[in-house]
Amino acid sequence: MSGEPRIRVGVIEDHPLYREAVARVLTEAGDMEVGAVVDSVPAFAASGQPPGSVVVLDLKLRGVADSAAVHRVAGMGHHVLVVSAHAGQHEVLGAVSAGARGYLSKEADGPDILRAVREIAAGHTHVSPTLASYLLDSNRGVKSVLSERERQVLSLVAAGERDTDIAVAMDISVRTVRSYLERIRDKTGRRRRPELTRLAIEEGITAGEFRRPPRPGPGAG
Repeated sequence: MSGEPRIRVGVIEDHPLYREAVARVLTEAGDMEVGAVVDSVPAFAASGQPPGSVVVLDLKLRGVADSAAVHRVAGMGHHVLVVSAHAGQHEVLGAVSAGARGYLSKEADGPDILRAVREIAAGHTHVSPTLASYLLDSNRGVKSVLSERERQVLSLVAAGERDTDIAVAMDISVRTVRSYLERIRDKTGRRRRPELTRLAIEEGITAGEFRRPPRPGPGAG
């Protein structure tokens, strides 16, 4: 993995001990490069952290706080992961509406935070199953919880495709398909295939949303 680019990460947290603990967890991960570790959004803005970083952000900061903090940092071109002691429906919905790509409560441990940072860096969203239920219960629906690729997998499940068929249609491995399915199950709480199909129908997630490559004909290969 030494030849792969490392994930750029920043931290905005006004509690000194928690800020240091999160920075240490990120620094010790071999695939991450930690930049600004600061106590406020203005201090982060002044740090010159390159756009495209994943920023671990507390909500209850001095000065710019809550959804305004998310909006400000996302507006700088960063991918925001909120990690907050305040994880009620109001906070989660407000942060996601403001542009957060992920949300964890401060009960999350180090591996949880690292997993979320990696998923967000890879272009996915990450909201813990408990907090995802707030989004599903709101009128935002499942589309705000799942990434585009996860929605595509869900649409193909609803179309009756098997894991192997989905892998061919999306040009990915069966193992990757099953990984997406586990994420979908964790985020939505729906475990069985008929439940996932019903969810896709309820949310209007159909295979027609996505361009599917044509299947090879009998003589291809």
